[in-house]
Amino acid sequence: MKLLSTPGFWVALLALALAAFLPWWVSGYILGLLTIAYYFGVFAMAWDLLFGFAGEVNFGPTFLIGLGAYGAGILNNRYEVPIPYCLAAGTVLAVVGGLALALPALKVRGPYFGLITLVAVLLLQNMIVVFSGITGGEIGLTVPDVISIDADTNYWIALGFMTFAGLVLTAIARSPAGLILQAAGQDPIVTGALGFNVAKHKLAAFAVSAAFSGLAGGLVVFYMGTASVGTLIDTAVGVQVIIAAVLGGRRTIVGAALGAVFLIAAGELLRPLGPLSTFVVSAVALLVILFVPSGLLGLASVRRAR
Repeated sequence: MKLLSTPGFWVALLALALAAFLPWWVSGYILGLLTIAYYFGVFAMAWDLLFGFAGEVNFGPTFLIGLGAYGAGILNNRYEVPIPYCLAAGTVLAVVGGLALALPALKVRGPYFGLITLVAVLLLQNMIVVFSGITGGEIGLTVPDVISIDADTNYWIALGFMTFAGLVLTAIARSPAGLILQAAGQDPIVTGALGFNVAKHKLAAFAVSAAFSGLAGGLVVFYMGTASVGTLIDTAVGVQVIIAAVLGGRRTIVGAALGAVFLIAAGELLRPLGPLSTFVVSAVALLVILFVPSGLLGLASVRRAR
């Protein structure tokens, strides 16, 4: 019942109700933009679990996204493995790669964790170029199969997956394990002194974040029919994911998805401005982050409390 009293729940419910009717109101082009926005929403929600609750600043969310995307794409491109198996394999690869990164990274404190995750992204980018015979290199990787060529079908899949991810991540965040994770993010020393295994909880959070990031990355590949560094792994993409999560509201999960939709929708609406559109969107995001550090949903909570 406590969940029903939160503004995030009602905002999410209203947004989902509106989203359910959009296929009858908007064009296929708009549905395509929203499909991408929903997958970016999953990226942002997965990142929020790691940063907002575990307190670990992951500057390389695209490392996990890229592992899932390229892992799934290569299997389909080279061996024509069916899409469901490719997605499962890509998700497993993202989790394994994420844990391999997290095990040493979580032993350091402060900004060093973020630097390690950022270096991991750069290494993955270089590996894609070096092994271009398998990955497609700078040109990109194409897949022979796609989930669907119907805009409505792709839209429903993306919306359904984002909803599922949001429910699971919110349930984790509000569970006893999520509360321990949040305490560990705020003060790991005190949390450990109380007898909780801080490292285990943070590793679990990293694994969950990696799973959803990798699966969403694979779904994007089979939606777009291609994977490239510029669209999925570039550091600019990672920055967009981080801004979306912080813009929507740290430790809200749902806010991260709304932030992602806002960024992509704002970019499209301001596209007639040309290069200036990026400046305007970035400036708005910066103002919100500076003056409303709790994010858009956090602002709603404060106003409701008053």
